[in-house]
Amino acid sequence: MTTDANENTNKEVAEWVRFGMRLAVSAALHPLEYSKVLIQLGYEPTAPVPGKSMFGTPIMVLPNIFQYTANIRKTDGFYGCYRGLTPKLVGCVFSMVLSEKIADRLGLAPMEDKKDDEPLSSEALASFRYLQFKVNLKRDVVLSVSGIVVSHPFHVITIRMMAQFIGRETFYHSILGSIVEIYKNEGIMGFFAGLMPKLVCDVACVVLTSTTVYLLNKYVIKDKIARQYSAGVTQFAFSSILYPFVVVTTCMTVQGSRLVAGQPPFMPAYKNWMDCFGDLSARGELKRGASMFCRPAAGLGKPLTRNTLYVPLPALAKYN
Repeated sequence: MTTDANENTNKEVAEWVRFGMRLAVSAALHPLEYSKVLIQLGYEPTAPVPGKSMFGTPIMVLPNIFQYTANIRKTDGFYGCYRGLTPKLVGCVFSMVLSEKIADRLGLAPMEDKKDDEPLSSEALASFRYLQFKVNLKRDVVLSVSGIVVSHPFHVITIRMMAQFIGRETFYHSILGSIVEIYKNEGIMGFFAGLMPKLVCDVACVVLTSTTVYLLNKYVIKDKIARQYSAGVTQFAFSSILYPFVVVTTCMTVQGSRLVAGQPPFMPAYKNWMDCFGDLSARGELKRGASMFCRPAAGLGKPLTRNTLYVPLPALAKYN
């Protein structure tokens, strides 16, 4: 009994250590994420310049993510690059703690692998792995949905704090001030702006990744070492495929606010997230921010359906 208790304690400590390390990495990379959010919103503070694609084709290119971040630092200083970090970290902690409690309350404990000293027949092992797949997938979906819902208000505050860079507003200056601003102008639903595309993206990624890994490990990958990498590679692939939903989530998160970034002429007034998805798809901008280095300017060289802003506010201009 004591041994089992010690093992559980060690596992819990190890999980919190890994979680703390993820938070530290997230904090260190926050300036790059800040830049990526502004790019997803369609804000380009520097006009495109002539360049070449990976295949040598002449194109108009925008600054890479590091040059973009340097512009933020030049404008707001070093600490300005970490705008929105506090609510993001608070949201991560809420997501981690509450989602685990919800899963435990529903009796969805993770199903561990069989130990090597517990031999099973091929048929019994296949049945065990299928049961393990179903149990863990159900738990992962619950963790994903509950984690997103409880942390989304902080995600909204984070994105809007970052989006203030575009119009130089100060509506979202602290977590408490942001809560008052959102509730006063949008009510409770304002805290869940952009929730649906985020749920669709994350839940689809969890289901597709888990199902694909299970099928690959069952029918294709037999090597134990290779199986350790299949989950990571598969998750990266589906995250890339579902990336357009991330862009839509970011755009819809600022819709309805008083920010310049969420209103015409900078951003169209969308009826819902599907309208946003359709508009960005028609303009070929669902991959905004997907590339960190080579960033071709979307829409250049062909008629634009809407204004595309390439110079910093307040002196906005149209690129024709």
